[in-house]
Amino acid sequence: MMKSNLIEVFSSIQGEGKYVGCRQLFVRFSGCNLNCQYCDTTFSHNNFEKCKIEKVAGQRIFEDVANPLTIEELALRINELTANNHHSISFTGGEPLLNADFLKILLDKVIAPKYIETNGTLPQALKEIIDKVNYISMDIKLPSILHKAFWQEQEEFLKIANKKEVFVKLVVNDKMTTDEFVKAIDMVKKVNDEITFIMQPVTPINNCQGVSPQEMLNYQTLALTKLKDVRVIPQTHKFINQM
Repeated sequence: MMKSNLIEVFSSIQGEGKYVGCRQLFVRFSGCNLNCQYCDTTFSHNNFEKCKIEKVAGQRIFEDVANPLTIEELALRINELTANNHHSISFTGGEPLLNADFLKILLDKVIAPKYIETNGTLPQALKEIIDKVNYISMDIKLPSILHKAFWQEQEEFLKIANKKEVFVKLVVNDKMTTDEFVKAIDMVKKVNDEITFIMQPVTPINNCQGVSPQEMLNYQTLALTKLKDVRVIPQTHKFINQM
């Protein structure tokens, strides 16, 4: 019986990317293959003895459920919580694609549209589930924040994701260089210049700071010379105090 370690399942408002403001059910897996300096869910790197699952969608009353969860148990909980007007189910983390084998079965058992939030470094895992998802939110992780490059993996990932509705996010921070920014937009252009490209000003954390308003405009101007849809969207859930 296949099982996986979960952190939390709850209903909230999507605060990032193309579908900001939409109501989603968030299913957060534990574990990540990266260590980003600006990560605001570092707790998700660890396994947990219990998973917190909302009893009623959006009411913030949680039940502790022993980990790991079975596919059948999680699917039942998800379907109960998404019964009322959710845009989609956001499978997030950590990095949810570390659980590709688990997701491959789970996604067939849940009713609402499926939305994957991913760091875009596991193309083979995406290939396993691409036919079962509706939306892909892919973060581009830059060498300046990881001290390691994933250009080849991310390009391969984006080519696979381009079969479905995909948008790209890139966190803009004071450590980003113009050269790697250009490399990121060139990578997206090479795959499909119509993919929505979200520039997300970093929410200051762990000594990671943002850039000036003028620099943000300059970066967007540069991106618009190569891509057709470039938007600047911060983490709005931080402003309205949502999970």
